[in-house]
Amino acid sequence: MPFAHIVGTGSAIPQRILSNADLERIVDTSDEWITRRTGIKERHVAMADNHESTADLGSRAARRAMEMAGITADLIDMIIVATVSPDRIFPSAGCMIQREIEANNAVAFDLSAGCSGFVYALEMANNSIKMGQSRNVLIIGAERLSSVTNWQDRSTCVLLGDGAGAVLLSSQEMAGGILSTHIKSDGRLWDLLYADKGNPPLPASLEGITTIPFHLKMEGNRLFKQAVPSMANIAEHALAQNGLRLEDIQLVIPHQANLRILQAVSERLTIPMEKFYTNLQKYGNTSAASIPLAMDEAFREGRIKRGNHVLLVSFGAGLTWGAAVLQWTI
Repeated sequence: MPFAHIVGTGSAIPQRILSNADLERIVDTSDEWITRRTGIKERHVAMADNHESTADLGSRAARRAMEMAGITADLIDMIIVATVSPDRIFPSAGCMIQREIEANNAVAFDLSAGCSGFVYALEMANNSIKMGQSRNVLIIGAERLSSVTNWQDRSTCVLLGDGAGAVLLSSQEMAGGILSTHIKSDGRLWDLLYADKGNPPLPASLEGITTIPFHLKMEGNRLFKQAVPSMANIAEHALAQNGLRLEDIQLVIPHQANLRILQAVSERLTIPMEKFYTNLQKYGNTSAASIPLAMDEAFREGRIKRGNHVLLVSFGAGLTWGAAVLQWTI
């Protein structure tokens, strides 16, 4: 069987920055409280006037990944977009991005698995390449969580941000690349994190955000208690399946939920936080976009080098969680 290798990464973020100080003028909160509880200092929000739809952001990230890989649109066989905030119920963001980047030979579709969407998509793409059905697969995590944010709920509006990340996978005979993927879900706990009907009016300072008639609801404490053991256990399982020890991992790229969750997972795995790549202080929780966005930044910053073992781990609505082990070959 061929191996699926990441050959290009890319990301895109909206222009407007929403700082903790800005949120202090919208809800009863403070920079000190947000930073202490979440580690987040600012986030980006998409504005309609800036052409920052989910498909727009996804297309920009995709082009950067294609440029790095040196692969043109006509060579892409499949486009998978992980998102819970598409621009429309239908058609899919995948098809809209396909048109935008002119990947006319690809099959395109969306995948909804909450914050674990990118890892779920990675498993689908890896399987397609291993079975010989695809040679080049574009995976995009793209989100506009500002469209489903209740800006009157101080427990959730401080967490969320918009952005997109993309990776291009290519079939190669050389060993390495995606070593394994692991995904799980538990629908019995769906009501810990979900979209409910209705959305209060936008604050005047945020006019220009495109909203939809749903808003995010979350039971934070119960979710925390599920997230930490689920992420740690599936990460340990992924390492064991590949015969790797904790010290064999050069970098962990987790879903950027909040700093307390990441610190708890670090402690449970006994992997130091120095090996965890975090950028949530700049972007907040961008759901399915968070891992590919962080991966692109980490690689461009030189935090990932050829031959490194990289561990991805996620947790999100569904409930869903997943992990993947990569051997970097760029």
